[in-house]
Amino acid sequence: MTSQKPQRRLPLAAAVCAALIFTLPACAPSSAVTPAAAGEAPAKVEKNAETGIAKLTVTEHGLARIDLKTEPVAAGTGTDVLLPYASLLYDANGKTWVYTNPAPRVFERQAVTVTKVEAGVVTASAGPAVGTPVVTVGAVELFGTEFNTGK
Repeated sequence: MTSQKPQRRLPLAAAVCAALIFTLPACAPSSAVTPAAAGEAPAKVEKNAETGIAKLTVTEHGLARIDLKTEPVAAGTGTDVLLPYASLLYDANGKTWVYTNPAPRVFERQAVTVTKVEAGVVTASAGPAVGTPVVTVGAVELFGTEFNTGK
């Protein structure tokens, strides 16, 4: 014969577990990230009618969410420029791009002509000017925002 005591304790154990799960800090809403203002989009996209390339203006909240980082373009030999490989994006046709940061919270996609990739550094014969900040973390999110791939 088996005892009925373990079966009577099961509902009590389930109730205790449920109470603990809902009181854990990880399950509570975080106060570290403040929600964007009601109805405010994380980024404003303004398409250039001539080039089809958009200027993206990202909110402070949007920047914090994607933890965006930039690095400046360095001078290469001759007219070449050096970019971090992390900044390079490839579109569906294989064309190479980077996102530049011409003003605070403003980002624009710019074409890059890659001549060599070596040890995490891209040598380009055409691209942003030396000293221009390019996005190294968060570029994929900007690309998705520009082409509205999140919907």
